[in-house]
Amino acid sequence: MRQTVLLTLQEQPYFCLPESIGHYQQQPEHTVLREEGALNNFNIHYVAAGKGYVEVEGTVHELRSGQAVLYFPHQRQRYYSSEDDPWDVRWVHFYGERLHDYMIERGFHRHLLWTLRQREAWEMAHLALLEEAEQHRMLHPALLSTLTYAVLAEFVHQAVPLKNRRAGQAENRILSLLPQMQQEACEPFLLQDWADRAGVSVHYFCRLFKSVVEMTPLEFVTRSRLQMAKQWLLERPDRHIGQIAEDAGYPSVSYFNRQFLTREKMTPTEYRRLYWS
Repeated sequence: MRQTVLLTLQEQPYFCLPESIGHYQQQPEHTVLREEGALNNFNIHYVAAGKGYVEVEGTVHELRSGQAVLYFPHQRQRYYSSEDDPWDVRWVHFYGERLHDYMIERGFHRHLLWTLRQREAWEMAHLALLEEAEQHRMLHPALLSTLTYAVLAEFVHQAVPLKNRRAGQAENRILSLLPQMQQEACEPFLLQDWADRAGVSVHYFCRLFKSVVEMTPLEFVTRSRLQMAKQWLLERPDRHIGQIAEDAGYPSVSYFNRQFLTREKMTPTEYRRLYWS
């Protein structure tokens, strides 16, 4: 068990700060009951492995790896570990004057249970905050706030309402393809090929991709191509713009220029001149 409790600052200039942060594992007896109004901060409990349970209005829901519960201040809280498969649970309690409006605006009051689409980023952010709190407590409040915001930002970006297991497995197939799609973005884009790799129809692939990644497959590939092109504009200062466009998979330099201008608000030549005059 790792657990660090910090002082709650009544007046502070930061967007958010942690009240406590920790990591429990191999504790089948772990159980919590907080009645409504008992706790005046937000908290996230995320399951890294094993399983546990959350009670919501009299109904018990199972949480497994990659899933989480988010509580708003003053909410009733009832959650506990499985006895036969104890959960590895990472948690953080945090607060801030403007957090309530921030979370409401993003719709996080509508659901209690969530799935994180790309869990590694959140786990890394949580570990960085935990280590800073353990080592320095309140000595570096600005850094604590920054690391807490990183945990929150990853959650806001990655969390989707908890769905059934079958839908979650389909989403995981899409996520597993993203590194490969990015790596092969400069090659001809064949939608049917990517749908085949995911094991679904083209229509379902497009619908699922948009739901998970919040953009179309073509939009993702276009962004990846432009990212590579920007990198090559700086790494290959002697290479002609037309060659960069061809390397990035664009059919013509004029089309590449239009796409780059639309995204970056400058031409590839102007962008290169920012770094190579």
